[in-house]
Amino acid sequence: MIRILVATAAVVTLILHPAVARPPERLSTEKAEIVVEPVACNLDHPWGLAFLPDGRMLVTERAGRLRIVSAGGQVSPPLRGTPPVHTGEGGLLDVAVDPNFSENRFIYLTYGEPRESGAATAAGRGKLNSDQTALEDFQVIFRQHPVGSSDAGHFGSRLLFAPDGKLFISTGDRFNPGLAQDLSTDVGKLIRVNPDGSMPSDNPFANHEGARPEIWSYGHRNIQGLAVQPETGALWAGEFGPTGGDEINIIEPGRNYGWPLVSWGQHMDGSAIPRPPARLDLDDAAYHWSPSISFSGIAFYSGSSFPSWRGNLFLAGLTSQAVIRLTLVASRVTGEERIPMGERIRQVVQGPDGLLYLLTDEDQGCILRFKPGR
Repeated sequence: MIRILVATAAVVTLILHPAVARPPERLSTEKAEIVVEPVACNLDHPWGLAFLPDGRMLVTERAGRLRIVSAGGQVSPPLRGTPPVHTGEGGLLDVAVDPNFSENRFIYLTYGEPRESGAATAAGRGKLNSDQTALEDFQVIFRQHPVGSSDAGHFGSRLLFAPDGKLFISTGDRFNPGLAQDLSTDVGKLIRVNPDGSMPSDNPFANHEGARPEIWSYGHRNIQGLAVQPETGALWAGEFGPTGGDEINIIEPGRNYGWPLVSWGQHMDGSAIPRPPARLDLDDAAYHWSPSISFSGIAFYSGSSFPSWRGNLFLAGLTSQAVIRLTLVASRVTGEERIPMGERIRQVVQGPDGLLYLLTDEDQGCILRFKPGR
């Protein structure tokens, strides 16, 4: 049995960060004493966070704004040159920095793209200009097909560069679950492309008649967490279940992860869904939750600031309003701790300084960081 531990919190009165209007907070967790320090606040539902080589952060706001934030919390005006977005459950979503940014200055974005007949997940890239006020020559490198209803959610949209330089893009089922099993669509899939949007020749469906060549895996409901495990190189994905059944999956190319044929949750109307053991031809989750914890971003910790956390997987909890820490032995989850935050957490990222950075999903959202409490 996996024991779930819950950390306790105590507010400590400290000097306010000059760029924010909330104090740091001290937390006692199972393995570490930490200080939750606000970096910048008053962000409108921040969704994606990525670090530039100089340590500054790029952060997206769902309303369509991309900003640069310094380590000291100075927030730039919105950068020009970002694409128009379909808001609601869409908006401007994830951001990633090209591994060769120092040579090409490419910044990547995912977003809900407004289309004539609705909206769909899209990804594109532009070059950060010399004075760092705009993206130049923004070009779309991926468009989800088919277009979904403007009222539908589940845009997926997490970005991840793999160690081989390929780019992963997640897509949701857009409230049309059956399409997650349809290889002629990009709905409910994990996509793998070259950075310019072209198709890698070694994708599992590159030569599969009737299938879209960009598909890496399928049968997904709504992946919003992607991370590569440093020790093994395995690709891990986190996705929302329906009512319960949130999942962590270890992704293999060409595999079917079951949605909507099987799930550890149930339909929104309470009706049952077959459990994964009923279909041995489908890949089961590495770990799952019922009731739901509704988590979004995920990150493996490999830094030196928290030695006892090395190799652990961290999850950003939305309705659970927590950071969830999973301990692992290879690909097996051996323990879980929930660190209560009291607000919706959208993303968790390890910074180049070895600290953990969080985004709070609020209309006055914040970038927070975990620092050692010593």
